[in-house]
Amino acid sequence: MATTSLVSPEWLHERLAAPDIVVLDGSWYLPAAGRDPEAEFRAAHIPGAIRFDIDAMSDEGSGLPHMLPRPEVFASRMRALGIGDGAQIVVYDGMGLFSAPRVWWMLRTFGVRDVAVLDGGLPAWVAAGFPTEEGEARPRDRRHFTARLDNGAVADAGDIARALDTGGAQVVDARSGTRFRGEEAEPRPGVRPGHMPGALNVHYAALQTDGRMKDPDALRAVFAENGVDPDRPVVTTCGSGVTAAIVSLALDTIGRPARALYDGSWSEWGADTSRPVETGPAKGRS
Repeated sequence: MATTSLVSPEWLHERLAAPDIVVLDGSWYLPAAGRDPEAEFRAAHIPGAIRFDIDAMSDEGSGLPHMLPRPEVFASRMRALGIGDGAQIVVYDGMGLFSAPRVWWMLRTFGVRDVAVLDGGLPAWVAAGFPTEEGEARPRDRRHFTARLDNGAVADAGDIARALDTGGAQVVDARSGTRFRGEEAEPRPGVRPGHMPGALNVHYAALQTDGRMKDPDALRAVFAENGVDPDRPVVTTCGSGVTAAIVSLALDTIGRPARALYDGSWSEWGADTSRPVETGPAKGRS
């Protein structure tokens, strides 16, 4: 069992042949990246890895991107992948530390306790000299998977509004400073630029160095520099609920887990004209 939510390539390599280890490729990219995660998986993946498609594992009936599905739907899809209860799951992605934390959060939210992210992802694995394989994932038999949704780990727009109004939790936005301040257009049509009034901004990239999570002291410094107190409750958000999970993982790394993640994130809030929007730098709660 991993004792931390982040594991090194060396840790995984030593245990790769263990029968209860399941490795997931959770690569997902923004359209502007021009990358095809399915093709990249077929070209090279960690031996024995299973492809975990964030969008295919999400609520396909929602008008918002990659929202959590119903527990029974998630359980059915996990069983079809051959992932069962009791597995030790390690998730990685092709950028280093980008979409794998979203998969980590999804699994944790559905009750999987023994799940970790490969620090540095596939680039770190390859840089360490460890092998990859090509082609489709190896077939796996169906296994029984039980999904137990932790409703408290998932925030909705009402939760965010209450947190901002009462100060019951800090809302920490993982988007870039230029998007947070409203200095550039949002990539999704109909979504206003800016941020939730009272939100704080910690760009996910500030938490990493070369695709790896910074050490705990450096993470604490980043949060402090951006006005976030990890000892107080935090709800994370971003553009569509992916990079918010990087902030959640960073908080978990320093022993201060986030209270929740706003699944609809700015894709929902920014498109809802009944919700207030602010531009400029973070002001915190007035």
